[in-house]
Amino acid sequence: MIKVAIAEDISKIAEALKEKIQLSSDFTVIFSAKNGKEMRDYVFQGNSVDVIIMDINMPEMNGIEATQLITTEQSNIKVIMSTVFDDEQNLFDAIMAGASGYLLKDEPPAKIHKSIFEALEGGAPMSTIIAQKSLHLIRRNHQNEVKIQPDYELTKRELEILEEISKGLTYDQISNRLYISNGTVRKHIENIYRKMKVHNKIEAIEKGKKGGLI
Repeated sequence: MIKVAIAEDISKIAEALKEKIQLSSDFTVIFSAKNGKEMRDYVFQGNSVDVIIMDINMPEMNGIEATQLITTEQSNIKVIMSTVFDDEQNLFDAIMAGASGYLLKDEPPAKIHKSIFEALEGGAPMSTIIAQKSLHLIRRNHQNEVKIQPDYELTKRELEILEEISKGLTYDQISNRLYISNGTVRKHIENIYRKMKVHNKIEAIEKGKKGGLI
């Protein structure tokens, strides 16, 4: 039995999605979260999940932030975004966060079932319109692939710490790995945020990946 969890803040949509998924005896929905934080906490508590169907626009923690944290910590869990948003920025952010697929919320049950199997087999299931946007995004990026790498003037140590942050390590873990104090780690991270003009780890990681720093 494939264990599926749902992150969706609108209860009626969550229930409808659960019903669609459980029309097949291959799947069971074991948990429903109302936001990304609840889903992150559920996974980090050690609960076994095979696939998460993740909404994007949710309170407290959105689906992209939750996906980034979950896939960094639990790479065996497949996350499929399920949303009404089909713009290219959301698509790009979801892929960069580690999502395995991207579906629109009005997909029929058969498409959802097929997508879950495809994700578990290492594929990247997408709605037709999303696949078209992906091709457009790839073509556009290819045409503009020669880009100047942003210079945030990060020091060698700051780049090392940014790399460690991208692995999902805590301040204490970074401190132990780099043989520096916890306070020094915090100071370097403050400098990284200031230089990159970001406010949290997710933004720093995203900018670092887009800029080719990590």
